[in-house]
Amino acid sequence: MEKDRFVEVYSQGITNVEKIIVDTETGVNYVLASSALTVGCGMSVLVGPDGKPIVTSTN
Repeated sequence: MEKDRFVEVYSQGITNVEKIIVDTETGVNYVLASSALTVGCGMSVLVGPDGKPIVTSTN
């Protein structure tokens, strides 16, 4: 069976939801935020204090 390209590693909230998604090929972390109040959703690269993308080891 082939490994999923993106995996959810963190989630919080029910109405207003924040999730962290990791690209299993590159290790880059993304934050996904959605709000049922505004019926909106956004996704962005998650960066550290130095402004560089947060990368999780994929080994």
